[in-house]
Amino acid sequence: MDYLPENKEPQTALIIDDESDICFLLSNILRNNKLNVKFVNSIGEGKLYLERVKPELLFLDNHLPDGYGIDFISYVKKEYADTKIIMVTAHDSTEDRKKALLQGADFFIAKPFSAAEIKNAIQKVYAII
Repeated sequence: MDYLPENKEPQTALIIDDESDICFLLSNILRNNKLNVKFVNSIGEGKLYLERVKPELLFLDNHLPDGYGIDFISYVKKEYADTKIIMVTAHDSTEDRKKALLQGADFFIAKPFSAAEIKNAIQKVYAII
């Protein structure tokens, strides 16, 4: 991967989003950057995957069929402290951004997004200058 240092390079990413088109688009962007990617459509499925794989990156939507991603952040940070969380949501408000960051999200991206925004988010999460 051309934008992460060797010692911090994530190998796996999980996407939790109920929109299939977003999952496919984001998966392609991440796979093009040599990440192993899995996507699921609910918090419940995400919990199961996190238990098995412990991905380095989590792309998390807010409005999911079984809850709010923002409410799931603290669970992830408590159980999987090394997993970086990037919120990706169409519901982009100052209040949601603040709440996500206070809960422990590492970055926040509004939908729609570009490949460059995803790359930038990963660089910032890994503090690459």
